[in-house]
Amino acid sequence: MGRAGLWRKSGSFHALPAAWCMFLLALLPPDAPGAEESRELALQLSSLPEAKLSFTLRYRFPFLQGESPLTRDNSIAAAFTADISPVSLNGWAEAVWTPAAFLQFAAGGRIGSGWALELAGKKNHGAGLNRSGAAGGAEYSGSAFDGAILKLWAGSALQFDLAALVSGEWNHIVARSYHEISHRRYTAARNGESWYYENDDGENVNGFFYYGNFLAAYRMPLALDTVGLLAEAELDLGDTPGMAVWGGDRVQWTLSGLFNFTITKQVSAVLLLQVRTRRNYRETRWKDLYYRNRTLDTSRPLHLEWYRAAAVLTWRF
Repeated sequence: MGRAGLWRKSGSFHALPAAWCMFLLALLPPDAPGAEESRELALQLSSLPEAKLSFTLRYRFPFLQGESPLTRDNSIAAAFTADISPVSLNGWAEAVWTPAAFLQFAAGGRIGSGWALELAGKKNHGAGLNRSGAAGGAEYSGSAFDGAILKLWAGSALQFDLAALVSGEWNHIVARSYHEISHRRYTAARNGESWYYENDDGENVNGFFYYGNFLAAYRMPLALDTVGLLAEAELDLGDTPGMAVWGGDRVQWTLSGLFNFTITKQVSAVLLLQVRTRRNYRETRWKDLYYRNRTLDTSRPLHLEWYRAAAVLTWRF
C-alpha cells in the first residue's frame, strides 16, 4: 500500500474522536441551558531544551444531573486544542463524560507532524524514522511534514475527594486513577518501523499502547492550592519481534512531585519535578547502538534517574 493509501486508511480511523466531538456539539449547542464555554492559553517549559504553546477551546454541558452529591455535577465536556513546539505542530479533540462524581469516560484523537531542528550542535527530531545504520548505531531518516502522526485513545478514570463525605475546605484529600488504551500511527512508517515524536527516544511503532496514571494529592484554600504525587505508566502492547531482548515489553514509569499554584482567578501554574525508570543494558557502549541492537540486563533491568523539572503556565479567559 502506498503512502497516500495508508493516509486514507489510518486517517479516517483516527479522525473518529474529532467527528464524535463535533456531533456532541451539534447535539448540545453552546447556547444550551447551563452550557459553559472557556478558553485557555498554556505555555509549557522544562529544564530540557523543549517548549510548547497551546490554545484550548472548552465546552461543558450539564447532562443527566441529579440532586445527590454523586450526580449533581454530571456533565459532558468537549475540548479542542492546537499546539506548537519548536519541532512539531498538533491538533487535538477530546470528549469527556462524567456520569457520576467518582467516574469519567474519555475519548479523543490527535493529528500532527514535525521536523528536525539543530540546536547547540544537536539535532532534535519532531518526527521521522529511527533506523539501524552503520555499525549498529541509530540513524535518523525524514524530512519536514513527510508524514502525519495520528493518535486515537479511549480511557476511564476513578476519582475520590474526602470533602464529598466530610465537608470542609481543608478536607480535600483527593485520589485519581486513569487508564487509557491508544492507537498511534506515523503515516511515513511501515508496520514494525520505529519513529520519533517530539524528540523522544525514537522507540515508537505503529500499534496499540497502554497509558495509566495514579494521583494522590491534597488541595488547600491557599495560593499553593494542590500538592501531590503522580505516577505514570506506559507500555507498548505490540508484538515486535525481539522485544524482550532489549526490554520493549517492560513498563516505563515516570514519577512526579506536583505543585499547583493559583496566581489569580484566571492564571495558574503547575510545577513538576520528575524522575523516571530507564533500562540497564549489558553492552558498555549501549548509547552508541540502535535500541533494538541492545541487550537488556535481566539481573537488574531498570534503574531510576532524574528526568526534568517542568512548568505549565495557564491563562483562562
